Amino acid sequence: MTELLRTTDPVRLSWLVALLADAGIDAIVLDSYTSILEGSIGAIPRRLMVDTDDAAQAVRILREAGEA
Repeated sequence: MTELLRTTDPVRLSWLVALLADAGIDAIVLDSYTSILEGSIGAIPRRLMVDTDDAAQAVRILREAGEA
């Protein structure tokens, strides 16, 4: 797995996961559970991860969308 980015913005994460899914890339968000457990302060960033084989294409897609 390769980390693409970290953010505390759940809306941005949702957008990026949808953007990657549209390109046929499966992405997962890690640390959601920990972030929820810590409360709504948003102090713990969530990580957007993709398979290592898809990382180069995913980075290109995020750059083209102005998100990387």
